[in-house]
Amino acid sequence: MITVFGSINMDLIANTPRLPKPGETLAGTGFSTAAGGKGANQALAATRAGARVAMVGAVGGDAFAEGALALMREAGTDLAGVRRVGAPTGTAHILVGGDGENVIIVVASANGLVDAADAERAVAALTPSDTIMLQLEVPAEAVEAALSAARRAGVRSIINIAPLTPEAARLGRLADIVIANETEFELLAGRQDLDAASRRAAMQALHDETGRTVIVTLGADGAIAIHEGDVITAAGLAIEPVDTVGAGDTFCGYLAAGLDAGLDFAQALRRAAVAGSLACLKPGAQPAIPLSADVDAALQG
Repeated sequence: MITVFGSINMDLIANTPRLPKPGETLAGTGFSTAAGGKGANQALAATRAGARVAMVGAVGGDAFAEGALALMREAGTDLAGVRRVGAPTGTAHILVGGDGENVIIVVASANGLVDAADAERAVAALTPSDTIMLQLEVPAEAVEAALSAARRAGVRSIINIAPLTPEAARLGRLADIVIANETEFELLAGRQDLDAASRRAAMQALHDETGRTVIVTLGADGAIAIHEGDVITAAGLAIEPVDTVGAGDTFCGYLAAGLDAGLDFAQALRRAAVAGSLACLKPGAQPAIPLSADVDAALQG
């Protein structure tokens, strides 16, 4: 069982030939909406990967709420832990350039009302064989409460320290497994401009200090992890990305599902890296998350 404690958004996506420079206005080539939020994305990814998943978070009473929950509901994610609150549903405003790269502004709204009481309720429903997965699009106090409760209950905790917040470095050290991209890991390590060798050394130092599993996603180069003293790498797929939005969340959800299913760590990491690659082949966050059968086919191809 996986409980995802985090954000639920509606994504508002504009496509442009290239990303604008500061102060520049460009003509867009398309607009769409899609369910999103890092928490919801990861919950859907874990569900599509075959895990039993519950989502804990908050939405508003506005027109965006049902759309933000629709794909999770369709996939079979348990939504009983999603509260309706007196604030708008969270939104993410996304610009996607012609090369697939993106910039995102997130407006928390209802996500900002997720609190420590929600965290305590979420963990109370779990057993030591379960997993709680978190991100940083809900208040830091709620995330810390969930991590502390999970530690007391012996529940495995996974945190994706995204987006970057002032609390990310501290909270990242509280989870059993911490997942970061290259930039986020530099914040966690307190160092900048790390090359491959210095990144590995910094990961090893953090692992030795905390005992935590440390994973850094590397975009087209897959992922690297230090787990129980071992350095493990996983390649993604050679692809031409259409849209990288949601690739990291897909990685996180598939990793959690693989571990929940009893895969060994290296297998779970590889499966997650391949799933993250496949998520770059379609536009949007949740619509692009691959099904388990698609990942199986890619792994065998």
